[in-house]
This record gives sequence, C-alpha cells and structure tokens, in this order.
Amino acid sequence: MVNTRPHPAAHQPRSAPADAGSGNTAEPSWPLTTWQGWQRFATTDPVSPPQPDDPPRSRDERLAYHSAFVTIRTPAISQLATQVRTLMILGRHQQTTARPSLIVTGPAAAGKTTALLNVGRACHLAHTRKNPAPPGSAHSTAPVAYVLVPPGATAKTLITEFARYLGIPTTTRMTQTQITDAVCHTYTQAGVQLVLIDEIHRLNPRTTTGAQAADLLKDLTERLPATFVYAGINVTDTPLFSGTPGAQLAGRATLITCGPLPARHGTREPFRDVITDIENALDLTHHKPGVLLRHTAYLHQRTAGRIGSLTRLIRQAAITAIHDGTERITKAALRRRTTRPPRRTTQPPHPQPLTPTHRPGKTALTSTNANRAFTRW
Repeated sequence: MVNTRPHPAAHQPRSAPADAGSGNTAEPSWPLTTWQGWQRFATTDPVSPPQPDDPPRSRDERLAYHSAFVTIRTPAISQLATQVRTLMILGRHQQTTARPSLIVTGPAAAGKTTALLNVGRACHLAHTRKNPAPPGSAHSTAPVAYVLVPPGATAKTLITEFARYLGIPTTTRMTQTQITDAVCHTYTQAGVQLVLIDEIHRLNPRTTTGAQAADLLKDLTERLPATFVYAGINVTDTPLFSGTPGAQLAGRATLITCGPLPARHGTREPFRDVITDIENALDLTHHKPGVLLRHTAYLHQRTAGRIGSLTRLIRQAAITAIHDGTERITKAALRRRTTRPPRRTTQPPHPQPLTPTHRPGKTALTSTNANRAFTRW
C-alpha cells in the first residue's frame, strides 16, 4: 500500500551510530532532494561574515566559513523572489487551469540554483512563521519541494523523484499512474505550495520519453495547488521549448534570465559591487579591503561575469591563503588558480562571444530585503 500520510516530518531520520572511538553522534547527511535535507537547509541559519566586535575565529572555523560562504544577493534573486510571490498569490485560488509558472535560465555558473534555493528558503521560513506547527505536534507542513530532473529522464523516473522527496514508498511493480496519484495526494495533503525543479534542460521533448516527461509536468501543474519554478542551462536554446509540449510549457511560464553581470550598466558597475560584497565578507587576517577591486577588469575577463565562477575562484584562493599562511589574496594567487585549457591549433569555425543579456537592478541586497517579499503575504 502506498504511504499517503500527509506530513513528511513523520519520516524523520534516526540518529546515526556514533563515530568509532569518538563518542560523537554523527548526523545523517540527507540531500536537498529529500524533505529531511530541505528542512535542514531551510531552517539552518546561513553563515555570516565576521563582525568587528566578534572574537577571532580559529583556522578550522575560517576554513569551514569560506567553504560554505555567504550568499551574494544578485538582481536575479530579487527578481525571482518578487515574481514567485506574485504568482503564488495569483494562483492561490485558481482551480480550473494550470497555474502560471517561472523558468530561470542562463549559462552555467551564473547563480541559477543559488537563486532558486534562496527564494525557496525564504518561502519556507515565511510559511512556517505564519503557520507554526501546533504545540506538541510531531508533524509539519511541507510548503516547498525541491526536485532534480534525472539524466535521461522518463516520466516514471521523474515522478519517482517527486515521490522520493516526501518519502512516498514506491516499487518497481507500481505503474506511473499509481505513483503519480500517490504524489498528487500526498503533496496536496502536505501543503506543498512551491515546487522547485532544477536541471530542467535535461528534458528533451523531441524524444518519446522526453515528451512523456514534459506531459507529466503539465499534468502535475494542473493537479497540484502549487506554483512551479524551473531552472536550467540556456533553456531557450534547448529542445524544451520545441513541439507541442514545449510550446504549452513555455506559454504558461515567465522567463527570468540569470545572466552574467556586466562590468558597466549605465552609470553603475554591477560586477564591481559584487566584488565589494565578496571582499567585505572574507575572513583573512592579512587581507586589505580594496585589493580585489583593483583587479575588477581581470576578474571580469577571467569569469566572464558569472557570479558562480567568481565566488568559487575567490573562495578557493581564500582557503589556499589560510593553508599556506599568507592570509591574503593577490592577483598572483588568483592566477595560480587558473587551469588553462589545451591551446587550440585551429580557430573554431564559429566563435560565439559571450553577450550579457541580463539587465540588473541593485546588485547587492541584504538578507532582510531578500526575505521581505515573502513576509507580506
């Protein structure tokens, strides 16, 4: 029998066995694509940059801090938060047709998944603040679901990922229809309001299995009282928008481009603003603020304006600086992080220059502003 209990908190993980010889109990590691993993992600306070009055952190604490690091608020996060809030209100009482959805697109390492997770966390926290679990209750609602499209997704493997998120038992003998019915019932009972689907570019509606998976998503948007947000790499350049299933998906979705940050936009310098935010968040004992700003042009050329590439480059340099004792980031240190591809012997036939397509607003947002859109529901 399919487990259709409405509250995923009933599937809380048991404590893992203690580490041998340590006496400590290790917490199980649940991926974000499970309710336990998402709950932990959403309710764990993000790391915060060092404050002037804080005591110095240890070496291990600073290594862990730069490994996790702060989330740099970008225009895409602000735009996505506003759009999600609006569409959730718009679709709250819509019953007859599929609710409008969002598609976040852009190149790799442009911050799409970060924006998706940040907005999902804000929605989760806003919902739980407004609807706290009753005292003594062992259950909680699940306002947000996060699902990854598996490689070579079929309709059945995709709906199985939806089932896995809430711990709905499935067997190989179950049909796609049976799993779908269980998912729709359980998601509705659990109060899922926002469904985040990442790696959507893996779907190919031009194939039979891809078209069936796209049809499944269309069916879910009509059966679930939730807003769907998709994210994928350069979605508009993939077959996802082709054919009848793709046309139906695109016709119901608002497109948000999470593109590279331009070096200059009018009188502002968005990429420079992001570097300032990152540099102010570093926790290195000998690094002087402003050093990275002098290398803005180099960093923009190096990362093509992609915030994911930029933060990864600087975080790696910071960790290396702690390990080797220099405790500062220089241009020479950044150059050492370069992994040069093999030199081409011939020119590519059609070079494609990267053209920024994103029109940014304010570059850096505080965490309070990022969550404020969800607290006014």
